[in-house]
Amino acid sequence: MTRQTDDGSVAGAGRARRGQSRRVTMTDVAREAGCSQATVSFVLNHAPGIKLSAETRERVFDAARRLGYAAGGNGRQARAVGGGRRIGFIADQLATSPEAAIAIEGVSTAARARGDMVLVSQSFNDAETEAGLVQAFVEQGVSALVYMTIFTREVELNPALLGLDIPVFLLNCYTEGQSHPAVVPSEIAGGQRSTRHLIEHGHRRIATITGEIWMEAAQDRLKGYRRALATADIPFDGALVVEGDWSASAGYAATRQLLALAEPPTAIFCQNDRTAIGCYEALKEAGLDIPRDMSVIGYDDEEISRHLHPRLTTSILPHRAMGQWIVEQIDELAGQAAGRYPLTKLECPLVERDSVAGPKG
Repeated sequence: MTRQTDDGSVAGAGRARRGQSRRVTMTDVAREAGCSQATVSFVLNHAPGIKLSAETRERVFDAARRLGYAAGGNGRQARAVGGGRRIGFIADQLATSPEAAIAIEGVSTAARARGDMVLVSQSFNDAETEAGLVQAFVEQGVSALVYMTIFTREVELNPALLGLDIPVFLLNCYTEGQSHPAVVPSEIAGGQRSTRHLIEHGHRRIATITGEIWMEAAQDRLKGYRRALATADIPFDGALVVEGDWSASAGYAATRQLLALAEPPTAIFCQNDRTAIGCYEALKEAGLDIPRDMSVIGYDDEEISRHLHPRLTTSILPHRAMGQWIVEQIDELAGQAAGRYPLTKLECPLVERDSVAGPKG
């Protein structure tokens, strides 16, 4: 079977050609066209409001035609109205953060390009509700089930999800025995990349404000932070690590604590964008300019990061790409026997904006 690497590429898969038995996927078209899978989806699905050059669109259409993905010359696969597959999507929570909606959008966009339908519900972390949803989706004839958790974590699957004759995919979670295909963000690499970005700007006294440290995302982003420091031969200083709870108020309090140090940092890695909001407030209250007096970097790329002043440098949580990856795997794994699946980790790309500069002086 193929597997996706940390950079989002697919390893071990030969390029699909016309006449092959395996169905050509958007991943194949993206590789052939030299662009992202998201760009292929936007072009082939004729997504409104997406500003792509005519050259990019034509390159995608040409690649799709060469690989036999598209029917005819318009870049779209034929759709049978109401005749596609049904994909069930169960999330433990939908309203606590935007990640679930983004993941659902990723699944839905990729599914719609195939004429498939996505049915969505939430279990509220209730085992009985979860079992009932699985039964309902199976009775509706779904071809696959997606199970998502809001917090990245190891899960013990509900017995109702075991032994089904349809594939079950895990999004933002995984099982101990890796018994099901699972995809999560590459958080260690993301934390390392964020910290390395500050180091590359000349910072050596870099603080970080974590989330709740019992959570895997906080642990892994901190591991990445420490790894970047070690790689650059910068000694770790525990005084520069402050635990928060992902909130703006925690970011504000932690930043005030860091500014009170005898030797304050010159840069702060906030492990999510909401923490960065509070960090901004504390810095501005102290009369410090961002990034002249203090560089700040966030994580998650929430909408607010584009509207802070200055605009926040941050990392993208790849939930949309994770959703699209799962739909690709429904095709890739069709007819394959169950087994042990490698945990797929997708890159958290860094978005450089205006909140990072070299240290003052």
